[in-house]
Amino acid sequence: WVYAENRLKGLISREPVVEMLIPSTLDDSLAPPGAHVASLFCQHFDPRLPDGRSWDGFREEAADLIVDTVDAWAPNFKASVVGRQILSQYTVTWHNTGNQLVEVRGDAAWAEHYTISSHRIAADDKGPERDWIAYGRYIDRMEKRPIEGGAAEWRIARRKMVVDYTRLDPVTVGDPAVPGGSGGGSRDRNDPSYAMRLD
Repeated sequence: WVYAENRLKGLISREPVVEMLIPSTLDDSLAPPGAHVASLFCQHFDPRLPDGRSWDGFREEAADLIVDTVDAWAPNFKASVVGRQILSQYTVTWHNTGNQLVEVRGDAAWAEHYTISSHRIAADDKGPERDWIAYGRYIDRMEKRPIEGGAAEWRIARRKMVVDYTRLDPVTVGDPAVPGGSGGGSRDRNDPSYAMRLD
């Protein structure tokens, strides 16, 4: 509701829902000893601002709002941030996990998952609109751990993300997300998915 209300007003959401992951708890090579890397993911911002405005002017404000939102629930989080990278240049992202291989030995397991992710970058001073595509693997060490009631469940004990190669593709005329294309999807009930939903 807050997102929809602010979108109608042409503003950014003032109370965004933030998903936070701390991958360095699984892979300690991502940060120096005693430090961590946190990923804050938020979808409650319209990638297309009204009146032709650019996200270049709102990127820092949106990032500050996200950090402040987390800090309200986890006091002193903001004070612990020593650096940040803002990835709002991606107007559309897509992620897929493909082939999987798992080996199990007792209460331990090893797994490898292939992944492809695509990130659309808006036109900027570095070039026209383009897609950055990454091909990689998630390599996991898993453990079966006891839980309440005497049962047990599998947990990821350590994860390593490997990017094997990337490529950069120009966005061409006819792309669904380009004006004049087939229309593509949308982030509201105008998306074709809703027409197929069960009543």
